[in-house]
Amino acid sequence: MFGREKIELKTPDQVLLMRRAGLVVADALAAARAAAVPGATTADLDAVAAAVIADAGALPSFLGYYDYPATICVSVNDEVVHGIPSGRELQPGDVVSIDCGAIVEGWHGDSALTLVLPEADPADVALADLTERAMWDGIAALAADGGLADRLAVVGEAVEDAVAAADPVANGGVPFGIVQDYVGHGIGSAMHQPPDVLNYRARDRGPKLRPGMCLAIEPMITRGGHATEVLDDDWTVVTADGSRAAHWEHSVALHEGGIWVLTAVDGGAAELAARGVTVAPLG
Repeated sequence: MFGREKIELKTPDQVLLMRRAGLVVADALAAARAAAVPGATTADLDAVAAAVIADAGALPSFLGYYDYPATICVSVNDEVVHGIPSGRELQPGDVVSIDCGAIVEGWHGDSALTLVLPEADPADVALADLTERAMWDGIAALAADGGLADRLAVVGEAVEDAVAAADPVANGGVPFGIVQDYVGHGIGSAMHQPPDVLNYRARDRGPKLRPGMCLAIEPMITRGGHATEVLDDDWTVVTADGSRAAHWEHSVALHEGGIWVLTAVDGGAAELAARGVTVAPLG
């Protein structure tokens, strides 16, 4: 009666469709990243990503989701996630997080990245690099001995360890913070599904990892505290203390042979090899 929400397990063919969606997302993010220069508007980035998704014959996951009005989210500086593209012009030194999702034949891919525009504060670069590193550490933790780790909690443990190991000197002597209000999630025939994927330690070890699970791993890290607020647009999430934030995300498939990163062009091979993990290609 009081069990966990049911987790959707994908067939190999369904995972291959998610891989197609993931590669569309990768292309859209690459195009939006290239367009993210001082003077460009966040709406410019949205238009670029929308064109890539349309040209691929895919659909955007975000547009119309609970009435969200754009194809991507672009969150700048103290904005953590869900920033709505607009006429806002990017400025030198801005921290820019771009989140994108796409649908192929009913199956979703979801990924995000953070970049720091030229004239960057080194502490902002350290923040973006730490968040990316924490994401990859969390992904690597899903694999064990050529197969899968035991419980989902390994992701949050790995992310928290990465943040705890970061030198606070790189952040002006202040420890980096992990956002707790927003977490990763299952993904598949819907963009957000069970289970929640925490980015921090918790007493609950989470569900057992099983082949067919697909998960979006997405730490959000700040240069200050973990508390957040939502702006009057009912979408944009900002840090409560005004500190800058970064967001990285990849969608990952778990299968009989191990793991494959659906939204990374190389399946995550390079980053995971550096962590002692060999990816297991699909099919």
